[in-house]
Amino acid sequence: MSTTPSDKGPNTRADSSGISFTALYTGAVWHRHGLSDDTLATDQGRWLYHLMTPFEAGSKALIGGNIRTFLLQRHLIIDHLIEQALERGITQVLEIACGMSPRGIRLRDKHPQLHMVEADLPDMAARKAARLLVAGHLGDRHQVMPVDILADAGEQALAAVVEIAFDNNEPMVVVTEGLTSYFSLPVISDFWQRLARVMQQRPGSVYLSESYLMPNQPLLRGSLKALGGLLGSVTRSDVSFHFLNDEQAAEHFTACGFPSVAVHNPADFYGRLPIPESRNDPMVRVIEAWS
Repeated sequence: MSTTPSDKGPNTRADSSGISFTALYTGAVWHRHGLSDDTLATDQGRWLYHLMTPFEAGSKALIGGNIRTFLLQRHLIIDHLIEQALERGITQVLEIACGMSPRGIRLRDKHPQLHMVEADLPDMAARKAARLLVAGHLGDRHQVMPVDILADAGEQALAAVVEIAFDNNEPMVVVTEGLTSYFSLPVISDFWQRLARVMQQRPGSVYLSESYLMPNQPLLRGSLKALGGLLGSVTRSDVSFHFLNDEQAAEHFTACGFPSVAVHNPADFYGRLPIPESRNDPMVRVIEAWS
């Protein structure tokens, strides 16, 4: 997705197509752990997976968890919360910044009547649509659309995409996984506020995302800030840790216009879901916000 560097005003636009490489890496993690489809496997993703393996091993030894651990924790918890929403009667899902996420394929296989819409910036959306089309997954109830979460108007703006994708006033599940940390808090908060207004028009809708908490340990905090700066340079984005604790996260989402917010710690799902466990308190949280 595109982003706004922190040293520029909130309306300054900048290219961040470099984030696509992280989407390919994430896709490789899903595939390696049996969550994805061969349709979505890429040579670039496999190369990145092997390249990152030494770093991932060192990170797990140092802090008791690594990127792959957090990716799997958040992905499987979000899937669990989607299933709960579908059990309540929601029949349409919008996954923004879909990248090479296998979620749409898995959900449609399990729920054939589900209306699944995947969305990303035009280049990534075209790449994803091409792969799904060849594999025979696209149709009236499984679509891929371009979206720009920073756009205030136009056919790629959030409100327009939702209106086109779901020509009704029924509730929906909106997912952004692996997106929000690439933006400063003021920039992504503007998106959250617009999303809250769109969801208010569809009572009963739920938003699912993740957030990474900045740890208290000075050494680890300094290391993560340095890593975030490096990743931000590579992806031409503003990699950010938005919150210090669960309470701060919940209060911020409430202030953005979500009347009901739950912040889920992966540790609460140990033994309940097949997720890897962190040695210490997991850095990642899953946000569940209702309209």
